[in-house]
Amino acid sequence: MNIVVIEDEKPAARRLQRMLAELDLEVTKMLHSVEESINWFQQNTHPDLIFLDIQLSDGLSFEIFEEVSVKSAIIFTTAYDEYALKAFKLNSIDYLLKPIDDDELKIAVDKFKEQNNSKQTDIQVNIDDIRKLLINPIDRKYKKRFTIKVGQHIKIIHSDEIECFYSENKATYIHTSGNRNYLIDNSLEHWNEQLDPEQFFRVNRTYIVHINSIKDIVSYTNSRLQLKLHNYDEAEIIVSRERVKDFKNWIE
Repeated sequence: MNIVVIEDEKPAARRLQRMLAELDLEVTKMLHSVEESINWFQQNTHPDLIFLDIQLSDGLSFEIFEEVSVKSAIIFTTAYDEYALKAFKLNSIDYLLKPIDDDELKIAVDKFKEQNNSKQTDIQVNIDDIRKLLINPIDRKYKKRFTIKVGQHIKIIHSDEIECFYSENKATYIHTSGNRNYLIDNSLEHWNEQLDPEQFFRVNRTYIVHINSIKDIVSYTNSRLQLKLHNYDEAEIIVSRERVKDFKNWIE
């Protein structure tokens, strides 16, 4: 069985690879972005099974299938809630909710084997349904408040008080409208999946900004944009070139 994993978080990809190895399954290729995946599928024989993350570093994974006709079976790996995933399930072998559970992984793989043995039919992704679901996930609940430990105290910070999330020296921080920085648990990738996409946008690998925190937007080199926030001025915030189009759509 040929298996490809498409996942932009390399530790998560390696973890999935180890979990599949415990099921005596070998991952033949690891891909980490939309662009890399498109190039690979255009030049290689498509696998039997794809483990596919939804949000990649340079876009949403359904963009791959707009460029390449992929007929492999797909198991989605995603952070969307159960109700949205039930709708998603109609267009794939199965889904795995992050963090991936060993038993659920085995069930998903067994389901693929059963379907593959009984039908031997190609499974196509319904791109329109994926797009609708990603734009308007069902009953999605986003993080509204955060608890921060400050010395012996626990401070509650509401999402509308946050100007930006940023990573520095392998740690994650929030900067508030009160011009304070707080260390917060978990990675930027983790929080990006928990935040309301109407309010927050990940502009590059280092920053997630709140829509109300943006004071000015300035043209920058190489077709990028520079953001100036109301209070945060500790470093330049640059919208990466591959995110500029999505950013412009977000602020409209």
